Amino acid sequence: MTTGERLNRIIREEMENKEISGANLLISRRGRVLFRQSYGMADIERDVPMREDSIFRLFSMTKLVTGLAAMILYERGVIDPNEPVGKYLSTFRDMKFYDENGTLRPVERPMQIRDLLSMTSGLVYPGTETPAERDMEKLFDEIYDAQEKGHPLPTVGFMLRIGELPLAFTPGARWQYGTSADVCGAVIERASGMRFGEFLRKEIFAPLHMEDTGFYVPQEKMDRFTQAYEHRDATDKTPASLQALTGRHLGMGDYDSPPAFESGGAGLVSTIGDMHRFAVMLLNEGTAADGTRILSPRTARLFRSNALTKEQRRSMNWDTLVGHGYGNFNRVLLDPGQAVMNAPAGEFGWDGWLGTYLSVDPEDGLIFLYFIQRADAGTTIPTRKLKAVAYTLRDHG
Repeated sequence: MTTGERLNRIIREEMENKEISGANLLISRRGRVLFRQSYGMADIERDVPMREDSIFRLFSMTKLVTGLAAMILYERGVIDPNEPVGKYLSTFRDMKFYDENGTLRPVERPMQIRDLLSMTSGLVYPGTETPAERDMEKLFDEIYDAQEKGHPLPTVGFMLRIGELPLAFTPGARWQYGTSADVCGAVIERASGMRFGEFLRKEIFAPLHMEDTGFYVPQEKMDRFTQAYEHRDATDKTPASLQALTGRHLGMGDYDSPPAFESGGAGLVSTIGDMHRFAVMLLNEGTAADGTRILSPRTARLFRSNALTKEQRRSMNWDTLVGHGYGNFNRVLLDPGQAVMNAPAGEFGWDGWLGTYLSVDPEDGLIFLYFIQRADAGTTIPTRKLKAVAYTLRDHG
């Protein structure tokens, strides 16, 4: 069996098991595409096959773009990681946090931009397990209701409301995944003097020719917009199935018009080709394939660096992050043995809630992109299998 056949087998098994409706896979080495293939359906109900230029909801892969935007402002001397977030967003001054007993206490130091970039800010996502998560859940519900009634909050306005909430812990105490990238987007908007989405378009998307990337899908491109699905396990009476995903997640709407809230943590849509251009620029230490400079090499290396202390890394308790560090909204592979991965130390990237996945390996020059649209996917076992096989493609390609 060839390497390509192994890749095809993994993905086709996923489709046969009704785990995914389709996928896009792209693997390159030092900018040369080694393997690219589209599989299955972009939209089952409308009978639309997957295409190389199908448009996906990135969800948390958006964070990589937000981190890059922060690095652009950093190397221009506009922001500094040690600056307090409260300099740009007033409600982030004089914050409080919940201690171990659930008592509100003043933070031990102000939240800094570096805390946002490393997810050590104390900000959380909506949930039910802790007081901070329950507070965030109530706020998101309130924002959803306002959206439905035609009164959406813009990016800065939304983040100012988040700044009114107590944190889960004092900034810097540990790592926890949350709304840090969304707040960072608002900081970028305030610091740059332009809307967050406009800054991304001007400084990243236009120079990199990422023509299908943004916070909504124009009407003329809607035929390329993939449907998202959720997997239903088989029961005694029904086989495994895929159901079209309905409802909102993290404040995202229908993507059919420019949103008021441009989410730096989850809001972008893109194609696998656009994100490959983004990844090539990162691999080339800030320079696009056509020679356009986005970042200086030193800043590009900083972007892919671990920012966590050993103590902070102890709270990175996801199975998919064993052996990794984190910084600037990137996972960074530190110990391949612990991670049980055949990628070398220094590999970096991130994934999304619907299963979009990006990996850049500076040592071997390998870029791996796998895009699916299945709820609660993130980094799946099949994604890990595909990535392991991708390294044999590199060896023999």
